[in-house]
Amino acid sequence: METQLDKFVLEKMSESRIPGMSIAVVKNGKLVYSRGFGFRDIQAGKPSTPMTIYGIGSITKSFTAIGIMQLVEKGLVSLDDPVEKFVPLKLEPFGEPVKVHHLLTHSSGIPSLGYAEAFLDGALYVDDVWLPVATPDDIITFAQDAEKWAFTSPGKRFFYSNTGYVLLGKIISKVSGMSYEEYVKENILEPLKMKRSYFFKEEVENDPDVARGYAVDREGKHIPKDFPYGITADGGLLSNVLDLVKYLTMYLNRGEYEGGRILEKSSIEAMETPYIQVPWQIFGNEGYGYGWIIHPNFLGERLIEHSGSVLIYTGFVGYIPEKNIGVAVLANSSGYPLSAIGMYALALALGKNPEEELPFVKEEKVLKKLEGIYEGYKGTVRFSVKKDGSFLVLEMLSRLGKYSLVLVPQKIEDNTVICFTLSNGRKIVVEFYIREDRSVEMIYERYRLVKH
Repeated sequence: METQLDKFVLEKMSESRIPGMSIAVVKNGKLVYSRGFGFRDIQAGKPSTPMTIYGIGSITKSFTAIGIMQLVEKGLVSLDDPVEKFVPLKLEPFGEPVKVHHLLTHSSGIPSLGYAEAFLDGALYVDDVWLPVATPDDIITFAQDAEKWAFTSPGKRFFYSNTGYVLLGKIISKVSGMSYEEYVKENILEPLKMKRSYFFKEEVENDPDVARGYAVDREGKHIPKDFPYGITADGGLLSNVLDLVKYLTMYLNRGEYEGGRILEKSSIEAMETPYIQVPWQIFGNEGYGYGWIIHPNFLGERLIEHSGSVLIYTGFVGYIPEKNIGVAVLANSSGYPLSAIGMYALALALGKNPEEELPFVKEEKVLKKLEGIYEGYKGTVRFSVKKDGSFLVLEMLSRLGKYSLVLVPQKIEDNTVICFTLSNGRKIVVEFYIREDRSVEMIYERYRLVKH
């Protein structure tokens, strides 16, 4: 497992210019793999380790969901309680109240208000926008007109909402009588012995192994950025992969950790229940539970997972309850999706070959083969093809100028890729053929072209 995973990780870090990354895999209650890759601090030449601290972004949402479920078990909150019972915010889209359950499942019917995007862009100086929201009360003020932004009544459609999880954090604080951060620390982090998981800047600054966050500009340069401290319940926790595998072990043990119970088994199962379909489908029938995305068809197994991003830090955690396997991945930049790396590691832990059995890995390899310069008959016309995420970009190279088109893959097979693009209102099919001698041909409109 180690050699294949190590090679895959380093390759993807290099391609997407991720400075540093840490990974840990737990199986049957034991740490079976952990490693740091690259730099936690490029300027100081410090390497990443399995102990390195990163921002975990929206992985924090599952901690918030646990806090709510603990209060539900104590009878202090009901999943059917209307949100306005706890916060001064009227949320009744189309005359139906938004309930705690709807916030947990992103099914309030209100599309994202974009607060987190605006806050991060402003805090990290990557855009002109500036939204000075420092507390959940600021968010409640910001969201006063949210009801008017509703698209459907509650429970009918998934709209990922950071605002919803900020409100859940506010509910935890109001009902428990302590700050959200103190509640999570006392009721989740400390019982799990997650001693190096933090919410506050002063805690992070006292830790000797912290990754510097980086933005990567269009020229590929790494620009150091500070963590955007502020509101926490939707994405403000910083942690490390060794702490996170303790967290996953608790789920795999159905709510227990080293003899202590964090949550009842029934509550864990409620969190893992897919209540509403998510718009991104990879293996089929993916849904959202309470703070978790559920894949019922991951290589024949049930995968529970969540990603996180605050632009300069990204993360992924996932676990397969029936096989007692979990993985945590953290990095100090965005770029290649850590979900792909985490799923690659899980596939290996299952004894599978991810190169053959993970569709996105196979498709990525095929699309990568298509990159290059293509020439027509005797070099009369020339095109370049580059992979850009899940798409291809076709650019005509000419003395009269350049034009480019985005190619959307419709069918990806080992030797054939069929794409479509739009030009002047017309839908155009673009075909690629990978021959036995590894040469590649492209058919585009009137042209037959060969990759050189």
